[in-house]
Amino acid sequence: MWRLCAKASTLIKNTFSVEINTARSFSGLLRPEASCCCFHAVTDTRLGPRYMSSEAKRLRSDNMTVKKIGTHNGTFHCDEVLACFFLRQLPEYKDAEIIRTRDAAQLAECDVVVDVGGEFDPKKHRYDHHQRTFTESFHSLCPQKPWVTKLSSAGLVYLHFGHQLLAQLTQLKENERQLEVLYDKLYENFVEEVDAIDNGISQYDGESRYAISSTLSARVSHLNPRWNSKSQDTEEGFQKAMKMVGEEFMDRLDFYQSSWLPARAVVEEAVKQRHQVDPSGEIVLFSLGGCPWKEHLFALEKELQVESPIKFVLYSDQNGQWRVQCVPAGLNTFQNRLSLLEEWRGVRDEALSELSGIKGCVFVHAGGFIGGNKTQEGALEMARRTLQAAAPAPAPANGSS
Repeated sequence: MWRLCAKASTLIKNTFSVEINTARSFSGLLRPEASCCCFHAVTDTRLGPRYMSSEAKRLRSDNMTVKKIGTHNGTFHCDEVLACFFLRQLPEYKDAEIIRTRDAAQLAECDVVVDVGGEFDPKKHRYDHHQRTFTESFHSLCPQKPWVTKLSSAGLVYLHFGHQLLAQLTQLKENERQLEVLYDKLYENFVEEVDAIDNGISQYDGESRYAISSTLSARVSHLNPRWNSKSQDTEEGFQKAMKMVGEEFMDRLDFYQSSWLPARAVVEEAVKQRHQVDPSGEIVLFSLGGCPWKEHLFALEKELQVESPIKFVLYSDQNGQWRVQCVPAGLNTFQNRLSLLEEWRGVRDEALSELSGIKGCVFVHAGGFIGGNKTQEGALEMARRTLQAAAPAPAPANGSS
């Protein structure tokens, strides 16, 4: 009887061990992968109960360990600080311990490793960019994106986790168009700068006229211990740096979501309704004055495939009067696509109304880039007259001399 009980006990122990090992092995296959515009997670937890006994699941929950984010120790830089901040905003890593080391054995135990280890492998969550063979950019990994700056650990983490990150921080859904617009904007106007500086890529060729020493990367660098400080401990500075870059990123995200995106919506609606303002489609009217429009207008003309470039925008000012402003040839130029008529420039009030034949004129700037009228109809007429004057003369009829 004793031997029978012993055999039964051994059989149960072996069977239970197989169940646990099988469960652990299968759970490794279910490890969620990061997603970006080119990498999408495929996680099917429905198979779990078939391969994992309830007892095995209970034991795994009891022994659950804290996630670990690995990065290098010593002098820290903006890219890995920002990468760690990004990861900490995700539910999976919000309580993760940050292990700062170059020890390969310790890094091997980390769930995700950034900026160290000499390996880029998203499937294993390894995001280093220092290896000789690494040349990846946003465009090389996501061909539909235009940026060709070599990625740092910040850019790599943002590329793979950015949609999930922004969905978590904004409550937008990952497939919403607004989130994709924010995703692009925050890379272009926040993360790409960090990538370029960390990889030693200059903004331009030639010698600069002056130094810029207040970039985010520079301010992170200043939080490292000074070379002659008695203490060379970098942990306190690293934590301060992560707090600083986090606050700055969140502030920028708040601006783009609460101010920049609403302005884009106003401009987009105006562009779509432009033919109702004037049949030419070259005049847009903004329902709200004070809306920043230039950057959005240029982007939306491309996105909406506007064939005839928009020449003028109309909007009301703080005094309830109306402005007609010329669209510049580009974001960083004072040249206009079409300036207001030369003979109007520098003329004001009644003199301008008599000269133009348009009631309610207030002024036209001497530079010809903006004018004013007391009414919306008057401002619109100023734009129309300028378009008419610039229109090419009709070709002569056949047979005429």
